[in-house]
Amino acid sequence: MGISSLKLLKYVLFFFNLLFWFCGCCILGFGVYLLMYNNFGVLFHNLPSLTLGNVLIIVGSIIMVVAFLGCMGSIKENKCLLMSFFILLLIILLSEVVLAILLFVYEQKLDNYVAEGLRHSIEHYNDTIAAWDSIQSFLQCCGIHNKSDWKDITPKSCPEGEVEGCYKKAQEWFHTNFLYIGIITICVCVIQVLGMSFALTLNCQIDKSSRVLGL
Repeated sequence: MGISSLKLLKYVLFFFNLLFWFCGCCILGFGVYLLMYNNFGVLFHNLPSLTLGNVLIIVGSIIMVVAFLGCMGSIKENKCLLMSFFILLLIILLSEVVLAILLFVYEQKLDNYVAEGLRHSIEHYNDTIAAWDSIQSFLQCCGIHNKSDWKDITPKSCPEGEVEGCYKKAQEWFHTNFLYIGIITICVCVIQVLGMSFALTLNCQIDKSSRVLGL
């Protein structure tokens, strides 16, 4: 691979990461917006920090940091930054694999935990009103299993007539969109592997170019 190929690889990796840096900025900004206006609020009363806004802020920040390392490492041909970019992507990829395995192994326990958390959140509806109203309006559902879960007061966000519970509706939505979720997940993993491959290849080519130039 010659000098021209090295430059091509460098700019491909740079623009690849620049695009993801802007995506990270958008995700972070949307998370801050949700946090400021509390559009979705807290769903699990015993996990007050687990909100959509907080999750998006964390994800957006991670994407921005990783993409920044990739941008600067490639454009500056800095081996240290490139290897940091590679290691962070590897850690994220391994974390995703471990998380997928844990979700598969402990699926039943997770279902029970979520159901218990939802029951607890209904008992503290005043603290979780924004999240419940958003979910019930989006999924056109009411309560965990049915309207009777609300006991004394039925929220206005519950649709009229007989409707299914939100827990079942959420499962149906997931199964209906499973193919799309799978495709998105695979694409994300492929992009991460490509980013790691580009970073490692560029790092090796910088070494070779330095030896050729006698540096």
